[in-house]
Amino acid sequence: MLPFVKIRYLDDMAENIIKIKSFGFAKRIVSFYKYLCNEKKEYVMSKQLLRSGTSIGANVFESDRAVSKKDFINKIGIAQKEADETLYWIELLHETGYIADAEYVSIKTDCEELIKILMAISKTSTRNDC
Repeated sequence: MLPFVKIRYLDDMAENIIKIKSFGFAKRIVSFYKYLCNEKKEYVMSKQLLRSGTSIGANVFESDRAVSKKDFINKIGIAQKEADETLYWIELLHETGYIADAEYVSIKTDCEELIKILMAISKTSTRNDC
């Protein structure tokens, strides 16, 4: 049996802006999910938001342990797709009245910032791979 090894991801985040921002965004999504369930009694779309919104950071963290450049680019690409999906759920929750305008603008801005950073990482990594 293998011994249990505790890995503190936050200790590894010192200068990695995408790790910091995606982890912070995931925490925000978890809080938002709780709010949507407890206050708005919305369970279906909020669950989708929880899954995609927390998956961004999970894939970013996985990319740190990629076995190759191709694997890294793939994981960053998955994180980007999850961010795009998260933006979809944010838009839908807003359009159906579950998210007020101020909340919407704030969380949408954070999600769009993650998308831009992920796109830049992907573009740079792909360009440097050639």
